[in-house]
Parts: sequence; structure tokens; C-alpha cells
Amino acid sequence: MFIFEFLNDQLLKMMWLSDLVKLLVENVFGLNVSERLGGSLHFFIYDVVKIFILLSVLIFIISYVQSFFPPERTKKILGRYSGITANILGALLGTITPFCSCSSIPLFIGFTNAGLPIGVTFSFLISSPLVDLASVLLLASIFNWKIAIAYVVVGLILAVVGGTIISKAKLEAYVEPFVYSNQMTSIEEESMTRRDRMNFGKNQVKDIVKKVWLYILIGVGIGAAIHNWIPESIITAVIGQDKWYSVIVATLVGVPMYADIFGTLPIAEALVSKGVGLGTVLSFMMGVTALSLPSMIMLKKVVKTRLLAVFFCIVTIGIIIIGYSFNALGYLFT
Repeated sequence: MFIFEFLNDQLLKMMWLSDLVKLLVENVFGLNVSERLGGSLHFFIYDVVKIFILLSVLIFIISYVQSFFPPERTKKILGRYSGITANILGALLGTITPFCSCSSIPLFIGFTNAGLPIGVTFSFLISSPLVDLASVLLLASIFNWKIAIAYVVVGLILAVVGGTIISKAKLEAYVEPFVYSNQMTSIEEESMTRRDRMNFGKNQVKDIVKKVWLYILIGVGIGAAIHNWIPESIITAVIGQDKWYSVIVATLVGVPMYADIFGTLPIAEALVSKGVGLGTVLSFMMGVTALSLPSMIMLKKVVKTRLLAVFFCIVTIGIIIIGYSFNALGYLFT
């Protein structure tokens, strides 16, 4: 147990990095980390460096694994299953794709074109931006393993339930016709050497970091401001745990934003430290990652309004239920 806690603190939470940043802030910048300005600078530098290190390592590993599962091979594997089993596998597949919701849509098109049932592709589309292996470790690095695992479980349940409902509703006719006729590029995994997979992983790290770096900086900056400058009384007055509407507000506030889980985690960390309920914070994170306005606009290009509305309602209701559940049972995770 001691060894696990040590490794968790030093490798995942990077307490050594926190200590180094503290020395930097106090000895180089001459600021006290217990005061607002010094605390904000410490929060910003520590979280930015930690997130980028973890993100780069995790994306490389995940992308290396993902290189074994091109769309055509995935279709062959998932094609062996049907019903809820296929939805579960589709949702699990989303956990090894380190993409935001907008980046997941091209794969959604590829899987649909490859002949996968629409419910399975939507389970993937819900799960991919919401839950991935990187988010598990990042959540654990900021909160704890109980919260990280619980977040993944409820995210997968939402993806499976959402995909199943869409499948039962028989909404195939509401996918734009070009999606079915779009030619999907087939990549045979046997054609990739170890060097190819290494290069694929490196390129994925470069591409994803290039896409998310600004959102991470913005997210950490907002988190630092919330953590050190906004009084707890103001935050709790708006979305405190005692407010019945806090989960609904947090979910809907996340919709106009565009970020991924890596950019929302620092904000979540700061909100929890200010007394906001765990469920409210998770609802905000899920709203941003799964229901962002830009991703809805992109999705509208490949599905018709009725299917988009069904998808939005299912995910929104699911997120709100999850939020209230975590607020009610939050004591189990602290």
C-alpha cells in the first residue's frame, strides 16, 4: 500500500514537480505560494506542465495500441456481435481513442460506412470524447482513483444506454446519405512495422497537443483564477451543492464551450476546492466534452435534425442524472 501511494503521488500526481514549482515561484519570482499571486502562478505552472507530460505519454501509448485497430479491422471484430454486447464493445472502443468530440466524427463516419449498426457507432461517439484511458489517469492525478473509476463507469453506461436507445428507435434513415456512400480508407494492421506504429504514436501526440494546447492553457488559467481569486461564497451562491439547479446550470453552461477533458480538469479541480458538488463539476465536464456547440454543428452535417435532437436529449438527461447521483453519493468518493 505504501509503495502504491508513493508511486501514485510521485508518478501520477507528480508531487516532486509541485515542490520544484514552489521553489521556482518563491526563489526566482520572489512570491509566496500561500498568497493569491504566488498561489495562482504555482497552480498554473504545475498543472500545465503536469498535464502536458501525462497527456503526451498517455496519447503515445494509447495511439500505439490504437494502431492495431484500423476501422476495417474494428468493423470485422464488432461485426461478430449484436445487441447490447456490440454497444458495450463500441463504448469500450471509444476509451482507446484520445479524441475530442469533433475529432471523433470522422471515425463515426468511417464506422457507419463500414456497416456497423447506428447504435454501436453512437455508443462510440458518446464514449470517445467523454471517457478515455488518459482521462482516467488525469482524473486520478487531480482527484483520486475512486472518482476516476466511477467517472469512467458512468460514462460507459451513458454511452451504452444512449446507443441502445438510438438503435431501438430505428433512426438509420436520419443519417445523411453521403455517410453510407463515403469510401473508407482501409489500413491493414499487418502493413505497419514497429517503427510505423512508433511514428504513428509520435504524430498523434503532435497532432492532439497542437489541437488542445490552447484549451489547456485557458482551462488552467481559469482554474487558477477560481482557485485563488474568486471567493468561495460567490461560487457556492451560484452553483453550490445546496442549490437544486446547480447540475442543470453546470450542464447547460458547458454546451457553448469547446474543449476536451484535459482543458476542463483544472477548472473542475478549482471548483471542487471551492465547495461545488462533485456531481455538479462532473456534469460541467461532461457537458463541455460531449455536447459542445462546435461538435453539435459538425454532427449536424452528418445526421438529420431529428437524430441530432434525440442524441442531444439522451446525453443531456443522462449527464443530469449522473450529476445528481454523484452529488447525493459524493461522500462515498472522498
